[in-house]
Formats: sequence, C-alpha cells, structure tokens
Amino acid sequence: MFRNKYDNDVTIWSPQGRLYQVEYAMEAVKQGMVTVGIKSQDYAVLVALCRAEGHTNDIQRKIMPIDSHLGMSIAGLTADAKQVCQYLRTECMSYRHTYEAAYPVSRLVTNLGNKMQPTTQRYDRRPYGVGMLIAGYDLKPHIYQVMPSANVMNCKAMAIGARSQSSRTYLERHLDSFLYSSKDEIICHGIQALRSSLGNDCGENIKITIALVGKEQTFMTLSDEECIKYLNMAQTLAKPDVQ
Repeated sequence: MFRNKYDNDVTIWSPQGRLYQVEYAMEAVKQGMVTVGIKSQDYAVLVALCRAEGHTNDIQRKIMPIDSHLGMSIAGLTADAKQVCQYLRTECMSYRHTYEAAYPVSRLVTNLGNKMQPTTQRYDRRPYGVGMLIAGYDLKPHIYQVMPSANVMNCKAMAIGARSQSSRTYLERHLDSFLYSSKDEIICHGIQALRSSLGNDCGENIKITIALVGKEQTFMTLSDEECIKYLNMAQTLAKPDVQ
C-alpha cells in the first residue's frame, strides 16, 4: 500500500523496513531464463536455457567466460551482466599480470559482493538487476550464487531464473549423487534439472548452452552439436519419476 512513496530511491526504507528498489532487482532475476549450476568432486557445470531473439535464428547466450578457470551464467538484465563480467575480467587480468597466477575464486566472488553492496544503499546508484551463478576451479570446483542484494552463497548446486523452484527441487532430490558423478553424468543432471523447470513446455527443440570447468579442464563452452548430444543422452538416462 502506498508503495510509490517509497520506491523512488534505494535509500528510502518503507515503514515495513523494505527496500523496494532491491526487491525490484530481485524480481528481474525471477523473470530471466532459468540457469543451473552444479558441481562434482572434479567438475563444475553451468547449463542455461537460451532465448531466441525475435524471429531470427540468433540465440542470446546466457553463459559468459571470465578467465581460463571460471565463468558465469546469468538470469536478469544482460546489460548489467556485461558490466559485471567486464569488472571480473579486468580483475582476473590484473591479478594474473601481478602474481602470474589465477585469481582465487572465493576471493574474487567476495570482492564482487563488496562491489555490488554499495549499489543497495547509495542514492546515486541502483542495484544490478541480474543474478549470477559463477563456476570456477582452483584447488577444487566451486559454484557461487551472487544476487542483486549482494548476497554471495557457496553452493553445491543451484538454479535461478523463471520457474527455477522445480529445478531446485530436482537438485535437492539428487544432491547425494552429484559428488562422485562423472563429467557426462553431472552434465546430464544439470540438463534434467533445467528440464524440470519447463514442465509441459519442454519440447525436443529447446536451446541450451553448456559450460564446464574442472580438474585439468579450462573453462569451456560446448558447441551446439555437443549440447544436442548431451540433450539426447539426458533424455535417454531420464528416470521415470523425473518430469
């Protein structure tokens, strides 16, 4: 009630103690295409649903490489995601130039959260309207969730975007089997989790992007042919109780 009195500035708190500008940014994540992040003991995998741009055959990619050992998938405003991605790339390049080593994933994600936090409290900024799943590998695989509220969470598996609750339900149900899964199995689990969010809209011609990073494996986005191969493999291995 009377929300328009309190949602014009990110520094204005409502009587209920809410920051509506931050909530609007979180809502932008829920409107984005679903993306899934999942890890085993050797690999971290990102699977993202692609959206065709208009009536053309161009596909809007939702996975962005950052460095040789990490990348991210997004749900929300692509323009904001590109700005964050550019910041991460610059940080990784500077760290590699200074120390001749890869930027530790946990430290990089923590610094990203610190960069995003002032946008939730300064009157001259607005929160980034994008949620991110960051997959990386240094001494072990990592999956981090970063939200517009600047919350950073270290996850075993996570899904964000439109109707992602069904994907999270699948991930929770099969969580114990992820740790010792092979590369092919962990990718198939990610595809099945993504399919769960589509429900009856899940057809044979869905467009997805898959990326993985892991032990002795630099961050790599799979080709369209490989994605189709894994889509068929996941459909073959699907269990009867998975919708």
